[in-house]
Amino acid sequence: MLATLFEQPFHRPGWVYEEKYDGYRILAYKEGDRVTLRSRNDKDRTQSFAEIARAVAGLSERTLLLDGEAVAFDQQGVSRFQLLQQSAGPIVLAAFDCLYRNGRDLRAQPLTARRAVLEQVMAGTNQLLLSRRLAQNGLEAFALARQRGFEGLVAKNGASRYREGRSTEWLKVKVRQEEELVVGGYTPPTGSRAYFGALLLGAYSGRELRYVGKVGTGFTAQTLAELYQRFRSLERARSPFAKPPREPGAVFLAPQLVAQISFQEWTADGRLRQPVFLGLRDDKRPQEVQLPARFRRPA
Repeated sequence: MLATLFEQPFHRPGWVYEEKYDGYRILAYKEGDRVTLRSRNDKDRTQSFAEIARAVAGLSERTLLLDGEAVAFDQQGVSRFQLLQQSAGPIVLAAFDCLYRNGRDLRAQPLTARRAVLEQVMAGTNQLLLSRRLAQNGLEAFALARQRGFEGLVAKNGASRYREGRSTEWLKVKVRQEEELVVGGYTPPTGSRAYFGALLLGAYSGRELRYVGKVGTGFTAQTLAELYQRFRSLERARSPFAKPPREPGAVFLAPQLVAQISFQEWTADGRLRQPVFLGLRDDKRPQEVQLPARFRRPA
């Protein structure tokens, strides 16, 4: 079940407001002693997040399916995707839903009932994190999320059933501006920079990849080298963008990689202001990366 982006904070009776985590979405399956972790695009993450798998294996339930986010926290207790990419510090599962327990399918139950079961499941462990609820009022919850520097909040209808796919019963409101964007090329390096200068980024409007700007900060020397090696097999002569950017010496790539980018704001013409590279994502298909609705106008 995926949340729909909502532009403004709000309050609705009967809704709950949770911290929005900046990590990898995970479904954690437990069948007896066997635990499997799957990403939102069905990749096996069991070995990648072995500490989470061990924690789930330690729960007493015979069968279990938890929905949550694999996260790493900074010293202020704020989840950071970059820390998760770098495996910097402990990685934990912030669980926010329980879909099965001991053979019982809970998806048709309201969220309030599923949350009560989740709290029972989590009561016996300190190795997993129960997703944090913010204030009961949505506007107060948003203010609290902004004060603490969270990525945002997820608002959920307490009566909602669990349904696969994008839903308006779950809404996400961002505090910190981050987007997943498609890598469509790179510029040549300048000065002492090695490998490449900046990544050329885009998002889809229908079937067209629209250019939204370039990012040249947030890279380490190791990241530059690793990305450059990945780019070699993706190079292509033609630009993947509907309107190619005017970048002398640009090298274009097949649009197969998705990057997580933080930035200050969108400009009026649909460009990123002050973007910073956080890492690559392999849990999202490039075609899922869509421009915000206000920028989806004819080319």
